[in-house]
Amino acid sequence: MGTLKNKTIIVTGASRGIGRAIAVRMALDGANIVILARTDRPHPKLPGTIHTVAEEVEKAGGKALALKVDIRDEQRVKEAVEEARNRFGGIDILVNNASAIYLADTLNTPMKRYDLMVDVNLRGTFSCTNACIPDLLKADNPHILNLAPPLSLNPKWFKQHSAYTVSKYGMSMYVLGMAEEFRNRGIAVNALWPRTVIDTSALAMLEGKVKAENCRSPQIMADAAHAILIRGSRACTGSFFIDEEVLAQEGITDLSHYAIDPEAPLYSDLFID
Repeated sequence: MGTLKNKTIIVTGASRGIGRAIAVRMALDGANIVILARTDRPHPKLPGTIHTVAEEVEKAGGKALALKVDIRDEQRVKEAVEEARNRFGGIDILVNNASAIYLADTLNTPMKRYDLMVDVNLRGTFSCTNACIPDLLKADNPHILNLAPPLSLNPKWFKQHSAYTVSKYGMSMYVLGMAEEFRNRGIAVNALWPRTVIDTSALAMLEGKVKAENCRSPQIMADAAHAILIRGSRACTGSFFIDEEVLAQEGITDLSHYAIDPEAPLYSDLFID
């Protein structure tokens, strides 16, 4: 089985949720984890900071570099990448996990919320990718993994929250474009999305429509991400992966341990037809 030992992995939005789970999972291989997020002090309502995740990474067997970064800040992103390079010698993998969500229709989406989603999901993802590519071009098995959905033009995914959908589909379209752009230069660019809703702080945006017991834990996304990132970059690019399908390819079909409540029904995530 492949390993990420000594690989340097930047994970954005890694102070909690799926980003945290991915960071800790990769650390089990002995990877160097660069934790990028805005939360460097305890949040009154949300768990986790870049420092608590750094402690978990070290405990899991990895090396951690916790950096306070708002990915909307181009200069800070460039500085963070330079700090990662100086600490670990290069960058092998970028996981674009950081994302902003606001599920509202057109009339109920303030421009402030619209700007946040576009700035984080589109601009931030592009900025981080742009800053990492020079190092990725030098890596042995470079990967970019966007936490983005499979593309679908079914109007139901646009009807109630077109601004959010467009911002997330933008991340997906980067996968389409950049996978082809860098195919002959060896950088894999893929997307990963969950089949079911994942139990994270974003559940609050669903206004109680989905409860934690109807979700899976972020660990399923972390294990799926690991399975993708150990694959050869030249043979694995331009794909829109679904977590449980990735695990099935690895021979893992019993997913009951990922359920928050194995007795409760699981709810499909957004963008899953």
